[in-house]
Amino acid sequence: MNKRLILKIHGRVQGVFFRDSTRRKASKLGLIGWVSNDSDRTVKVLAEGNKEKLEELIEWCYNGPILSKVDKIDIEWQQATGQFENFSIKY
Repeated sequence: MNKRLILKIHGRVQGVFFRDSTRRKASKLGLIGWVSNDSDRTVKVLAEGNKEKLEELIEWCYNGPILSKVDKIDIEWQQATGQFENFSIKY
């Protein structure tokens, strides 16, 4: 059963290729959704797919790309809607 995952990632996560790295990782995991920078200097991720793959994405986000430093991640689970076709960067 597919799930929806919403993450708010706090720390040094903007300007360190976090969005592009997240997009590549999520696509590799077969997830759909998007990643964006928020005005409060956090990164938001909305992803849908297999729960085990979503959990892999959470684990990856705690480390992120090499220049990032994640302080904490807010995690919210919801039911998937299937409204996306791929995983993209939302501007």
